[in-house]
Amino acid sequence: MAEELLEIRPQELKFVFEVRKQSSCSIQLGNKTDQYVAFKVKTTSPKKYCVRPNIGIIKPNGASDFTVTMQAPQVAPPVLQCRDKFLIQGTIVPFGTSEEDITVDMFDKESGKYIEERKIKVVLASPVESPSLLPVSGEWKQDSLSETTIPKYVSPAGVENVSSPLRDPGGLDVSEDFKELQSKLSLVDSKLKEAELTISRLTEERSLRNRERDALKREVEMLRKTGGRAIQVGFPFLYVCMVALVAFAVGYIVQP
Repeated sequence: MAEELLEIRPQELKFVFEVRKQSSCSIQLGNKTDQYVAFKVKTTSPKKYCVRPNIGIIKPNGASDFTVTMQAPQVAPPVLQCRDKFLIQGTIVPFGTSEEDITVDMFDKESGKYIEERKIKVVLASPVESPSLLPVSGEWKQDSLSETTIPKYVSPAGVENVSSPLRDPGGLDVSEDFKELQSKLSLVDSKLKEAELTISRLTEERSLRNRERDALKREVEMLRKTGGRAIQVGFPFLYVCMVALVAFAVGYIVQP
């Protein structure tokens, strides 16, 4: 069968490459026939990419999208080149077929059915940077081809100034604003230190109160165990008096 079943847009998968960040890209498949077409997406690196959905049904002269997500890379390669490829298979299926009806056998070439196979490659791109402002005859204009993000000013005399100015292109002096910002930051820093000291003092006071409360609890518990009476040490005074009286009486009786 010479007739193409699928129209693929775009013809490549382009990912924005950023370390530790995922990147996604969508592909649209168009059905160029007046029949139902089933499609399946494969890749040479299944652990590196996630395809949703990887199978589907496209109605006559209809379209369907699938999204490919590249897992977050951990390191940056020296050169942004990628040899990964994707294979899109398409085949005509009976009218009314749904995604639940798709089986592996539908894409088996040995069955004698026509299986269209289209390959698309992977392209890596750097993150888009903001265009810089470059001067022309002392005036500023936008240069979309430059990759630098630091505005450069060239005076009418042709002298380039990159690092200096505390004055922006519109002629506004920003040095005073910078000094005011520094002053506000210093004030905030001093208030933070004062707050830290206050918190530390309150923490120590609370710890002291907790220790006093624990000591009071122990005293109350000790009084409960002794029935509220103080522990008496030594012999009672009445007992001593009685013993002395008995000794005196005995001494008097036995005296000749």
